[in-house]
Formats: sequence, structure tokens, C-alpha cells
Amino acid sequence: MQGHKHGRFMAKASSKSASIVWMRRDLRLQDQPALAAALAAGGPVVPVYIWAPEEEGKWAPGGAACWWLHHALKDLDGQLRKLNSRLILRSGPSGETLLALAKETGARRVFWCRRYEPMVRNRDAKVAADLQQAGVETGEFSGALLFDPGKIANQAGRPFQVFTAFWRCCLTQPWPEARKINLKELARRTPVKWPKSDALASFKLLPRRGWDKEFYASWRPTQQGARERELGFVRQGLPRYAMERDWPALDSTSRFSPYLHFGQVSPRQACAAVENSKTGGAQKFLAEIGWREFAHYLLYHFPQLPEKPLREEFLRFPWKRDAKKLRAWQQGQTGYPLVDAGMRQLWQTGWMHNRVRMVVASFLIKHLRQPWTEGAAWFWDTLVDADLASNSMGWQWVAGCGADAAPYFRVFNPTLQAERFDPEGEYIRQYVPGLAKLPPQFIHAPWRAPKDVLSKAGIVLGKNYPAPIVDHETARRHALQDFEKMRKLL
Repeated sequence: MQGHKHGRFMAKASSKSASIVWMRRDLRLQDQPALAAALAAGGPVVPVYIWAPEEEGKWAPGGAACWWLHHALKDLDGQLRKLNSRLILRSGPSGETLLALAKETGARRVFWCRRYEPMVRNRDAKVAADLQQAGVETGEFSGALLFDPGKIANQAGRPFQVFTAFWRCCLTQPWPEARKINLKELARRTPVKWPKSDALASFKLLPRRGWDKEFYASWRPTQQGARERELGFVRQGLPRYAMERDWPALDSTSRFSPYLHFGQVSPRQACAAVENSKTGGAQKFLAEIGWREFAHYLLYHFPQLPEKPLREEFLRFPWKRDAKKLRAWQQGQTGYPLVDAGMRQLWQTGWMHNRVRMVVASFLIKHLRQPWTEGAAWFWDTLVDADLASNSMGWQWVAGCGADAAPYFRVFNPTLQAERFDPEGEYIRQYVPGLAKLPPQFIHAPWRAPKDVLSKAGIVLGKNYPAPIVDHETARRHALQDFEKMRKLL
């Protein structure tokens, strides 16, 4: 049993006393080390979720993530009730709530899985200290990552900042395996009297306005939904993954990201699902899991990642803040079909294809010269898989100011990207249906189409579809000029 890193276990509690499993981003019953520890300790098990967004400051879950969380909590409670258990819901503060629950249930132990966000790490350290001072045993376990970011370092003992070197080091470590839990034992470990639970509706996670209507057609944010997605990907997407993962019109990506973020699937489970495959896609997929590990590794070692560039010279970058341009980008009204399709997919489904994420991010940063933090904030509120580590690393990567980042002078041409990865315009037609009648040779750049072609397609540029908000070549030149200005300030 692994003790809390901020302290040591108190004297061993009686095996007849209850254990609280504080569930956070680990909303599953298999390969759940905190749950496994509670079962191993003996006595009743009380699963608890505490809603305390104020403890995460500006990085409390955004709107789309709250939608997912609501359904994930409801589903987890349903799974537990089938096992004669249940999920106790409470509102924070977390430390006070856990102490109160320990008193109500007679629990002498509280177990949880680690999180890596800076504010949460500080909060968890204080919670552990307060519980231990009150005589409650605590245990913190690794369940969200394959490898402990505190134990991976380069030969000089410093954090890696290049992905290939980081992942190569990880692959020399013992490969962790998913742990099977006997859930029948959980069904026998229920308290004589359950503590009171708040109603899930009291958390107000679902939107008041119906902007989430189309989410339901895109997602099943449940354990069964995760299982179905896994089976479909392994059978159909994985064999084509290495070749087709960049094509947004094709269903060749895993779409595991929200399930991984909320811990409905552990990374060990995700890897186990694909590692027996004989296809080349398996290794490519495992490398993508590696990028997720790298993001959390960077956040662990560089807690400023969400707000400040790792390359400090970018603090001097001459951004051209423009609320009108930012709004056009957010609403998918830039006049560049691939960019607009991506932003509309994001709004409609709470998700965006990874290739398109790079294109729209590059467009905001380099064509419109808006700060990368503006884009990260919009993604934070609109992505169901909004993850502080991955979101921050991704935006810094595109901006050229992070670890192992793409160089700033790499400016995606959104038209060429569309022609290469959506050659027939299928993705664009799906999310920008007003362009659906354009032939393939013009759908990526409607402004190049003859008037009669536009008329036949029912398009009036500047009225029912915008003209390009900027010219690509002009915007690229200005972006590179600003980059040179920044370098001269060094």
C-alpha cells in the first residue's frame, strides 16, 4: 500500500472501520487503485465525489466538461448501485467535507488517485495534512498516468523538454498493467447506514440554455459508451490509424480523450486494448498516449504552463488583440472553410479532430495574431475533453513558445491543409453546410470560385458566408515580421 507523498500513514486503522474512496478524475471501478486499496484494507467502502470548483480557480471545469461530468457521475452511481453500493455526492470545501464524512461514517481511511494541476496538488497536500492531524489515514495512488512524472528525468537529473527523449526514457521503465478488481467484494462492503448525498442536479452541471442538444448525438459519456468506442476503434479505426488519423472526415481516431480525462478509462486500459494488435496503428496510438503523458509531465515540472510561455522571450511578442477577429474565429466565421468547419464542430459536438485543432490554433495565433492564451481559454470552455495539461501544451506547441514546440515560422496554410486532408470537402460539407453545393475544386477557397459557380451553389460572399477575414500571404508575412521584432528585443 502506497502512502501519501506529503505524509505517512497513521497507525493502522481497524479492518472493521470504513474507508472513503474520494473519486475525482478516476470515475471507473476497474483499474482503480484507490478503490483497490479500500477493498484491501477491509471494512465498508464509501465512494464519494465532492464538487468544489472554487478550489480550482480559473481552471474549474468549463461548460462542455461539466456536461460530460454530469453524465459520468450519473453513470458511475448507476454502476455502483448494481453492486449494492452508491456514489455519495457532496459540495466542498473538500477537506471539511471529507472530515465530516469520516465522522459520519466512522471511516478511518481516505484514499484517492493523484491529480497534477498545480492548485489541486496544493489543495490535496493540505487535505492530507488535515485528515492525518485528525487521526484519519490517507493514501494517494497513481491512476491517471502510466508513469510517475516525478521519477522521469534526463541524465543531468533535470526534466525533459523534448518528447522523443522523454518517451524513449519512459519505454525503458517497467510497463504498467491494468489491475483487475473483484467487484463482488465491493458489493459485500457496504456500510450499515449510508450518509446523506446531495442531488446531482444541485451541482448545476448541465446548461440552462440548450446548446448541448447535439452533444447527445455525438457522445455516450458512460462506461458502456467507452466500451463501445474502444471496440469500434480497435476493430475498424486502429488498422487504418497510422495512415488516416489526419483525415477529419474519417472516423479513424480513437476519440478516447474525454473518457481518459474523466478516468472512465485508464491509460493502462487504453494501452491494453490496442497493444495486442498486429497493425502499425498500435505503436502510433501508444505514442499519442505518450504525448498525453508528456503534457502532464510538463505541467508537473512547469506549473506556469497554462498561463506563461516556457520560452520566456515570447512574453515580449507584440500580439494584436482584436475582439472582433477573436469572435469571428470563435464562431467559425473566418471565411476559411477548414477553420470554420473545425470551430463549428467544436461548438456542436464539444470536440475537434486533432489535425484541425492544429490548423485553427495556428490561424488564431499567426494569421490573426491573437494571444495563444485566448485560444486555450476558448477550448477550455468548449471541449468535453478539456484537460489543463494537454490544452496548455498543445497551444504552446502551436505558438512555438513551449517545450519541443513547432517553430513559430511554421504557419499552416488552411487552404492547402484542407486540400490535402479533406480533398473532397466531406468534412467541410458536414460542418459548413452552406458550402455543400460547391464542387471540390472550390470548396476549400470559395473566394476563388467564378460568380456563376457561387450563384449556382447559393453563396453570396460577405452575406451568407464571409469573405476571408485576412489574406493568407499577407497575414503570414506580418506574423513573421512580428516574430523578428520579438527576437530583436532579446
